[in-house]
Amino acid sequence: MKLISIENRVTEILGIKYPIIQGAMSWITNAEFVASVSNAGGLGMLGPHAGHHTNPTSFDEIFDRLKAEIRKVKILTDKPFGVPVILSYDLSTVDVIADLLIDEGVKVVLLNGMDGFDYGPLIKKFKENNMKTIFRSLTPSIENAQYAEKIGADILVATGFDEGGTVPEKVIGTFSIVPMIADTVDIPVMAAGGIADARGVRAAFALGAEGVFAGTVFIATKENPAAENVKQLILNHTASDLLLFKTNPAYYRSIPTPYSRELLAMDEGGKTRDEIADKMYAEQGLKVGMLDGDLERGYVTVGNGVSYIKSIRSVKEVVEDLMQDFK
Repeated sequence: MKLISIENRVTEILGIKYPIIQGAMSWITNAEFVASVSNAGGLGMLGPHAGHHTNPTSFDEIFDRLKAEIRKVKILTDKPFGVPVILSYDLSTVDVIADLLIDEGVKVVLLNGMDGFDYGPLIKKFKENNMKTIFRSLTPSIENAQYAEKIGADILVATGFDEGGTVPEKVIGTFSIVPMIADTVDIPVMAAGGIADARGVRAAFALGAEGVFAGTVFIATKENPAAENVKQLILNHTASDLLLFKTNPAYYRSIPTPYSRELLAMDEGGKTRDEIADKMYAEQGLKVGMLDGDLERGYVTVGNGVSYIKSIRSVKEVVEDLMQDFK
């Protein structure tokens, strides 16, 4: 395989060694994990509820927890790391979180794009503070990609239906969405969804990506705070095993567990997306399943790249494996 230059627009913009970002996975990130990604040459990313095992009781608690976890990361690494500014569907807190990230000197901000929200003032504020912005729409489209470029986003993430977690509303695979988006904007595009080995990285670059945004492959690492039985489930399953069911805003996929089978049965039995979502989120199925490892009451969401994960490795080994062509 022809080696690729280690320096490209993504590494230059973010100030990192390798063009790889670890996804901001809810509940299953913490300071130690994120710092290990950044220290390995990628960009670590704190997710919502990073470093905690209990539900917050107020926004003030969410704010204080995030501030404390950011400060822990800064102790553990002098490399750049990222934080999402949107932590939930409650957009009223965005400005307060943005100010926190500015005050704490965070260098990179993830904007999880939702149609209808004006991100322009946020990006302007971040630029004024020398911060880099990564725009990742829930459902990528040519229109929202061009919008992100117009308002000044530094990097765009094109997410395909192959991802874990909340998948896009449009059923378009990663290796179809990446060239569609890359062909329509001039800012660098990163590929997300189903990428868990060097072959996926090569394919993404061949299709116009300049980096990869990965989640599932980082769950099966020694440093990730996910439950150990969850990591073993990842090793023992492939994409063909995964259950796909309706919920809000579109679909979710999970490794088979008693709880995820119940959600699938609700879907097949004609329950609405609202009814399924109410059960999933009100009962904290993601935290209970992936962080606590309680498969009777929780689900384990992963992307289609689960097929390629065969061992529990260190974060450094994962980064070096995926980035083996970058010398």
